[in-house]
Amino acid sequence: MLNFIVRRFVILIPLLIIISIMSFVIIQLPPGSYIDSYIQTLRASGFEVQEQEIARLTRQYGLDRPMHMQYYMWMRNFILHGRLGRSFQWNQPVTEILIERIPMTIMISLMSMLFVWIVAIPVAIYSATHKYSIFDYVFTFLGFIGLALPNFLFALVLMWVVYDRTGIAITGLFSSAFVGEPWSIAKFLDMLSNIWLPLIVIGTAGTAGLIRQMRATTLDELGKLYVTTARAKGLPEWRLIFKYPVRTAINPVISTIGWMLPALVGGEVIVAIVLNLRTVGPVLFQAIQTQDMYLAGSIIMILSSLTVVGTFLSDILLAWLDPRIRYEK
Repeated sequence: MLNFIVRRFVILIPLLIIISIMSFVIIQLPPGSYIDSYIQTLRASGFEVQEQEIARLTRQYGLDRPMHMQYYMWMRNFILHGRLGRSFQWNQPVTEILIERIPMTIMISLMSMLFVWIVAIPVAIYSATHKYSIFDYVFTFLGFIGLALPNFLFALVLMWVVYDRTGIAITGLFSSAFVGEPWSIAKFLDMLSNIWLPLIVIGTAGTAGLIRQMRATTLDELGKLYVTTARAKGLPEWRLIFKYPVRTAINPVISTIGWMLPALVGGEVIVAIVLNLRTVGPVLFQAIQTQDMYLAGSIIMILSSLTVVGTFLSDILLAWLDPRIRYEK
């Protein structure tokens, strides 16, 4: 097991280096830069910008250097000082922007993930063990609806229904009295009273997908000979199901951690914009629009790195739960 973990960790390091390079290169692929977007905005507003001012801004933001030098300085500051550069648009260090947004994003996404698991896993087990029953058909139908319905559209419909019935606009995580206020018990309770909408909206597609995935895997395991043998030996049905088929069927759920971790930070960008949530997603969207390269590149690097780290963790968990996954060279 230790050798398995060491091999996975050794592979992890060069992957993270490659990810940092690709993140920086990808954000610079579109033509132009933040300065070009900024100048166009000023000229559209009627301001005339001299060439000397454009050259000064280019030197100030370090955009006159070659791409490899920009990457070197970016990584050097990150490794030695923990700084990811300065956002052009926000005029703030990137780390300050992310520290402000990431905790709220992680909290919403973790609660959404728990909501998905708590709802989807029992429903999938019931559907698999009661195949073609009326409830199986109902859950299957609702699962297809959840997969087909875009989350942002679902959010808009829920917002309209609540506003039409109550006259309350449910956007954001806090009531107007608590926006901008320091954290307190009252503010936390107010957040809990408003967080149900993002949880339902973000969790809908994940719940529907997980139900279909785990139902299919559990059905496949229930038809295998070892289950028939265990049933013939008189093992109670509930114990048989949870000890054998469900234990094996849970493996695909564990393997999805690789792309669940970046979802904890990235979240649903359009849903966050629609619901006015202060998460990382809308910041990334704005940074890409304005070509704010250090902010966009940092977020892309973090999301990509979380995918690799999540895959590393899922490999370890799968090897621990199912020894068949381990291998020796």
